[in-house]
Amino acid sequence: MKYYIVAGEASGDLHGSNLMKGLYQEDPEATIRFWGGPLMDAVFKAHETGEGLVQDYRDGAVMGVVEVLRKAPALLKRVSRCKADIAAWKPDVVILIDYPGFNFKIAEFAHNAGFKVYYYIPPKLWATREGRIKKLKAWVDKLFIVFPFEKPFFDRHKMPYVYAGNPLVDAIEDSPALSETREAFLQRTGLPDRRFIALLAGSRSMEIGSMMPVFVKLADLWHSAHPKDIFVVAAAPARSMKDYEMYIGGRYYVKVVFGETYGVIRHARAAVINSGTASLEAALIGTPQVVGYRMNPLTAAIAKRIIKVKYISLGNLILDRLAFRELWQDHFTATALLAEAERLVDDEAYRARMQADYAEIRTLLGGSGASEAVARAMIESLRK
Repeated sequence: MKYYIVAGEASGDLHGSNLMKGLYQEDPEATIRFWGGPLMDAVFKAHETGEGLVQDYRDGAVMGVVEVLRKAPALLKRVSRCKADIAAWKPDVVILIDYPGFNFKIAEFAHNAGFKVYYYIPPKLWATREGRIKKLKAWVDKLFIVFPFEKPFFDRHKMPYVYAGNPLVDAIEDSPALSETREAFLQRTGLPDRRFIALLAGSRSMEIGSMMPVFVKLADLWHSAHPKDIFVVAAAPARSMKDYEMYIGGRYYVKVVFGETYGVIRHARAAVINSGTASLEAALIGTPQVVGYRMNPLTAAIAKRIIKVKYISLGNLILDRLAFRELWQDHFTATALLAEAERLVDDEAYRARMQADYAEIRTLLGGSGASEAVARAMIESLRK
């Protein structure tokens, strides 16, 4: 069968790559054409069946109301290109992965053009803009959800879905970073053998611009009290050193490592993380963390009006309580991070309580094999 997959950011590329592995495994004759990134492209190149990468997500990924409006002309051009490409290629199914601002438009087009539409990791309607469920029901044939707390929401709206666990469990269990020794990791990355705190600023340039100034202020405060420690920025593969050096300056105690997110998280004493997939990854890996997030003030004002959930982190949402602290907007300051980081590093009882909550998160997400199970469910549904 012919599968057309649309992913628009780093997390979508990760989940898309694992889904592609499952599709190739369950359907040896699969041909795949996709919008994604280097991880999906690597899976494709290992099989060479299909049409391959159409558009790399790293070319223009944006987030936030204000930011999307600024990039609107370029986004509309990509939407038009995607529609034309789907129409020309005529897939058996269009599989959308997260990225709702773009993928809602593609869902409408694909449905109206007569294509089967599946949505893997659908929009977080349980958090904001619940009214869009009408469009989702009109344009999407089936959802493939990844969080257990989503099930009651879609049951209430009578939206067909499949829940087969969370693909991050597979991604982390299969990662070589989890079996690599600390000594080998430090030697391979060139990092000094010192205690370090991980910094994860996100993959988009606007997130880096918002997070890094606070991160380096934290590093300065920490260095004054703990001069032997260092900070390690887990930089996204899509970025370059120029995205970070303007903030780091000559701080020798702040290092940057690219494409080593799991290794950096695993070997860190603690992590300071931009709210997103990385926060859940840290919970599954087992590293104590604090989450911080800051956005454009206008975007934040809009978000406060429309977001309905109590927490901004997936791990806390899964538990429905705070496993780790969240410092959002005006609360996201270097002094607040410093106080929390000191607890994460030194308070063994605090660390143990967080580890216990992490174990509960892992239990609630279920075991491994989610990507293959989702691929199998998609193929079975198509064959019916």
